[in-house]
Amino acid sequence: MSETDLSYPIGKFRRVTSLTSAERQEAIEAIAAAPAQLRAAIQGLTDEQLDTPYRPGGWTVRQVVHHVPDSHLNAYIRFKWTLTEDNPTIKVYRQDRWAELPDSRGPVEVSLNLLEVLHERWVRLLRSMSPEDFARPFTHPENGPMTLDGLVELYAWHGRHHTAHVTGLRQRMGW
Repeated sequence: MSETDLSYPIGKFRRVTSLTSAERQEAIEAIAAAPAQLRAAIQGLTDEQLDTPYRPGGWTVRQVVHHVPDSHLNAYIRFKWTLTEDNPTIKVYRQDRWAELPDSRGPVEVSLNLLEVLHERWVRLLRSMSPEDFARPFTHPENGPMTLDGLVELYAWHGRHHTAHVTGLRQRMGW
């Protein structure tokens, strides 16, 4: 298997600007399911296993588990900005640096709990939104114009992507 496959076990994200109602619902359900799927993916891993990189040069499983709520917190805030401001320019964050901070070396249970409660609130917001809300635009400083439809699709992919990093490593290692 090539390193590219290990980096993108479910394939690279395909950027979209609008979704059908069915695609949007599928994305929301993927976001709703993400915390339980990530928790199941790491169930029973030892500290040594959690501190194993999912690929050569990649983050450890522990860093991945801490990264997902970091990233999804940013997404949630981006939704709130876009729903309450006219075409805001969102702030990017240095995920590589965040993954090196001391809290990304701590117990994973804290981040799993954070992800669960964050998603409970985020999914409540997503399910209340209209098609017009999902069409609202924002500007990403690096990626340019985007919509909330594009963002919901990105984060549905993101949860599956990182869960697949863990499950792929478990399969390769026989854990």
